[in-house]
Amino acid sequence: MKLNPLFCFLLLFYCLAFRPAPVVYRVDTAASKLTWTGYAEVGAWAPSGTVQLRQGQLEYDQKTLRNGRFEVDMRTIAHTNADLQNHLRGTDFFAVEQYPTAVFELREVVGAEAVGQLTVRGIARPLRFPVRVTREAGSSLRVQGTASVDRTQFGVQFNSSSFFQNLGDHAIRNDFQLAFDIVAAPALARR
Repeated sequence: MKLNPLFCFLLLFYCLAFRPAPVVYRVDTAASKLTWTGYAEVGAWAPSGTVQLRQGQLEYDQKTLRNGRFEVDMRTIAHTNADLQNHLRGTDFFAVEQYPTAVFELREVVGAEAVGQLTVRGIARPLRFPVRVTREAGSSLRVQGTASVDRTQFGVQFNSSSFFQNLGDHAIRNDFQLAFDIVAAPALARR
C-alpha cells in the first residue's frame, strides 16, 4: 500500500503542530517558601533566613515551564538577628525602601535548568539554575531548586573583597544561595 505524500505531510504537520495549550498556574504564596543563605569568605559563618513571594505565575504545557514571573517582597527579608535583618534591608545591601520588589522572569525550563532574568535593585541580569518540577496531588505543581546569585552584579558590594581590601574575617562572599519551594495551581482552579 502506497501512501499519498501529501497525506503523509499533513499527518506529520498535524502531529508536530498539535500540542496541549499551556495552562497558566498561579503561585500559592502561603504554601511556597524562599530561603536565603549568605557566606563569610573566611570561616564557617553562613547566616540564613527567609523572604516572601508577593505573587507569581507561570505557564505549563504538561512538558515545559515557561513565561513565568515571580515577585519577591524584599521588605520581608527575615533573620533571627534583628540587627542583621535591618542591615540586609538597608542601603548597604538590598535598599528595600527604594527597591521593595525583586523579580525573576522565567523564560523557560530547558532540561532541568531554569533560564530567565533576575532584577534586584533595579538591575536586571540573566540567571540559570537547576530546578525540579513535580506534579502534586490534584493539579498543583511543585517547583524546587537552589539558585546561586552574585550580589555584586546587582550593586550590592558591602564587604566584598572584589571591591575592598584588607577586610580579613569581615569579608562576605559575593554569591548567596536562594533555595525555593514553590507551589502553584491552575489559575481556573483558584476562583
